[in-house]
Amino acid sequence: MTQPAESQAIGAATRRYAFLVAAGIFFSRIAGLVRDRVFAHYFGNSLAADAFRAAFRIPNALQNLFGEGVLSASFIPVYAGLLARKDDAEARRTAGAVAGILALTISILVLIGVLATPYLIPLIAPGFHGETRALTIRLVRILFPGAGLLVFSAWCLGILNSHRRFFLSYTAPVIWNAAMIGTMLEYGRRNAPEPLAVIVAWGSVAGSALQVIVQLPTVLRLLDGLHLSLAYHAENVRTVIKNFVPVFFGRGVVQISAYVDVLLASLVPVIGAVSALSYAQTLYTLPVSLFGMSVSAAELPQMSGALGSETEVAAVLRARLNAGLRQIAFLVVPSVAAFLILGDVVVGAIYLTRGGRFTQADATYVWGILAGATVGLLASTLGRLYSSTYYALRDTRTPLWFAIVRVILTTGLGYLCAIPLPRHFGIDPRWGVAGLTISAGVASWVEFHLLRRALNRRIGPTGLPAAYLAKLWAAALVAAAAGWAIHHYGGHHGPIILAVLVLGAYGLIYFTGTWLAGIAESRALFRRVLKRARPAG
Repeated sequence: MTQPAESQAIGAATRRYAFLVAAGIFFSRIAGLVRDRVFAHYFGNSLAADAFRAAFRIPNALQNLFGEGVLSASFIPVYAGLLARKDDAEARRTAGAVAGILALTISILVLIGVLATPYLIPLIAPGFHGETRALTIRLVRILFPGAGLLVFSAWCLGILNSHRRFFLSYTAPVIWNAAMIGTMLEYGRRNAPEPLAVIVAWGSVAGSALQVIVQLPTVLRLLDGLHLSLAYHAENVRTVIKNFVPVFFGRGVVQISAYVDVLLASLVPVIGAVSALSYAQTLYTLPVSLFGMSVSAAELPQMSGALGSETEVAAVLRARLNAGLRQIAFLVVPSVAAFLILGDVVVGAIYLTRGGRFTQADATYVWGILAGATVGLLASTLGRLYSSTYYALRDTRTPLWFAIVRVILTTGLGYLCAIPLPRHFGIDPRWGVAGLTISAGVASWVEFHLLRRALNRRIGPTGLPAAYLAKLWAAALVAAAAGWAIHHYGGHHGPIILAVLVLGAYGLIYFTGTWLAGIAESRALFRRVLKRARPAG
């Protein structure tokens, strides 16, 4: 295992880059929460909300299959490696060829997607019929071109991240969210949910274009212009494509899992099941993005640029991986406890608005689904960093096989927990959606253990000490108990004020508890806060 002093030294470098990523993701995710809050106000858990959420899944698959995750795994290791070897000219040629091939491929797929939309709906939402199905088809056709633009935005992210320009790449989605928010505020008051959904879809496409535009000037400056080509035969381009294929199928497997969730939710005989699942997933993915993605995205270029013998590279990867795991766990463990015990406070603060269509009953429903998602939150977040380590080793196939195992488990367990088991035990059918998130969590732990075991055989022992995790959980549970007491005995307040009181106390107690327990990450955080608060002398 990495020694504490070594882990802290590497952790300092990790924190610098991870902070930039986390800051960018934080702003974009806050914008996303505002977008969802406005969406909940105008749509609630209505028919139009179900249609919009399901419709967005189909073109979003294009973005996920060809976008950030795949390009990060296949393109960044090659491009960052060229930069590390000071071969800037070849790096530019590779980037231009990847951009050209990607643009041609995506254009063809967007056209096919628009034409084939009616045939795609039964694959993702077989429970939709009549008006809901018709609206979903219309929305998918509008959203497809926007998803294609977001794929090109992911190529920009790959360039920016390789040059350590993390903040711009991860704040760019703010403008996409802002476009949707502005569209809803402008047209929401004078339109019913169904026509408003169509207008918001067009706002999403406009936001996608703006997201690319804000990144392009910096990207073009870093590349000294855009040299598009279709030079698929070049050695480095072939390496990107070779790495791309297994990651593409790996992301495809993940997309199948996401489709299964929506498919099964659409079969739950309750209006709003699909939208409630989406509301919960927005909150669930927040710590995954803020903490898992920020550390993983910051570490991938660093790991990919590691030079030396096989033993030396393995030592570097072990040290960076262990330091990153500590960073992630320090922030994800309290997220799990907060969602599980104080989830009603979190959901209410985000989605409840005066006079809106989202009700307290909806908030309780979403909390139940979110609580189920906490089962696998830590595993899925830590698993991102393990996958990034495989990608740095130019191994994209191993994570693929383990992802297939996870999806098979998610599908089988998800069906059982969503449909037959609630019926067999006399549980309200709508809680079958919570069964989906629980089953996905169990499968995430299986995938995580497979990733860790296989990687440990290659680079040596990695992972988190049990004593470290015990201290984190103890601090989080004590803090959550205090937050629960404030919630239930602290009087009646509006959802936002209540969240400030409860979650503010929760965070303060957690960070104080971890500081007292001697957690290095907590003490480093306190030192940074005190340093910034101290007046300049």
